Amino acid sequence: MSNGRERWATKMGFILAAVGSAVGLGNIWRFSYVTGESGGAAFLLIYVLCIFLVGLPVLIAEFSIGRRGQADAVGAFNNIAPGKPWIIGGILGVLTSFLILSFYGVIAGWVVYFLYSYLTGAAGAVEEGGYADFFVNFIGGSTGPVFWQFLFMAIVIGIVFFGVKKGIELSNRIFMPLLAIILIVLAGYSLTLDGAGEGLSFLFTPDWSAFGEPSVYAAAVGQAFFTLSLGMGAMITYSSYLPKETKLPNAAGNVVVLDTLFAIIAGIVIFPAVFTFAIEPDAGPALIFIVLPEVFNQMGTGGTVFAILFFFLVAIAALSSAISLLEVSVSYVMRQMNMNRRKATLLAGFVVTLFGIPSALSQGGPLSEFTLFGLPFLDLIDTVTDQYTLPLGGMVIALFVGWGWNKVDALKETGLTDTTIGTVWLWFIRIIAPAGIAWILLLNLFS
Repeated sequence: MSNGRERWATKMGFILAAVGSAVGLGNIWRFSYVTGESGGAAFLLIYVLCIFLVGLPVLIAEFSIGRRGQADAVGAFNNIAPGKPWIIGGILGVLTSFLILSFYGVIAGWVVYFLYSYLTGAAGAVEEGGYADFFVNFIGGSTGPVFWQFLFMAIVIGIVFFGVKKGIELSNRIFMPLLAIILIVLAGYSLTLDGAGEGLSFLFTPDWSAFGEPSVYAAAVGQAFFTLSLGMGAMITYSSYLPKETKLPNAAGNVVVLDTLFAIIAGIVIFPAVFTFAIEPDAGPALIFIVLPEVFNQMGTGGTVFAILFFFLVAIAALSSAISLLEVSVSYVMRQMNMNRRKATLLAGFVVTLFGIPSALSQGGPLSEFTLFGLPFLDLIDTVTDQYTLPLGGMVIALFVGWGWNKVDALKETGLTDTTIGTVWLWFIRIIAPAGIAWILLLNLFS
């Protein structure tokens, strides 16, 4: 069954890679502005509940499908339930990871451009109040956004090219500890700012009225799926490189706890800075590209150092996630087209990068006038994946493991046979997770 499949060198290597997949722009860029828009602490509380009630059970389910199937996202479903329609879960995973990476590479390119601009002094020299123009002029260009997208994607392709042990695992063994150190240093600095008390209060003191807002719950489940890389085939693909003896619930628990900690500490980095300089916390996606650079500008010389560390942090987080997104397509192409890893990586990387060009040019550039359903191309792909294909993929996975897969085999694969936790997990996968996801899909459809 293993057919000479690549393997992780160590269990810790797998956990760090899975955490690397989970910890990305979703934890820093997306988590910050969604928390800001959704009422701070109330959202955080609902988000943590969603992570453990929906995210963790579905993550264990994805791990079990990948390890049992010993193949890419589509092949794994095929190996466990040949000839059954459940394969749609794998197809959705490959499609979603491809679509997300196409625009993810664009936004990560913006991050790398800002890092470069701070290193060269160009961003530090911007006049106060000028970062909106600085950002808008950059993303509205016809060559800049594409160049930085290509540069970022070239790094991603280079790492995946070298395989599971020498590329993906090795890079995450360096990136994840580095990410943790930078995040803690930045959080420590943020806590010395004047607005630290207000920022922490926003993040940790709930506004109880927000609990009556259905949109907050929808945002929390969407964020849980996005941040844990659920429904996009990444965790199925990564777990297919696992040996049989790895304890899946244990590994999934580690990933969920570390991912959530990263998101919360990122909030501790960002919100004290936002409140120190009296900026609205619900500034949307512009938060890290316009609002925070204004904050760094007002910090003086220390602000430039803070900015360089911050954008380096975000770039590494984006890189570790992009690696897992590309690996989904590479693994699929290797099996489907019977290609070796190097050819499959170059082909999949090239195609997804090309598909990202319309996203790169849609934010004020030559394609800004081109809209579908009233949305620029990048926003359309983001909306389709975030609101529909991600939750749908998660729904199929939950239903497959809960109802479509033999109960004994499902529990055996997770190592939860004859345990109360196993029974509870199975019912969460059968009822709670699908019901929660269905509700979110309905909200997204009719909102």
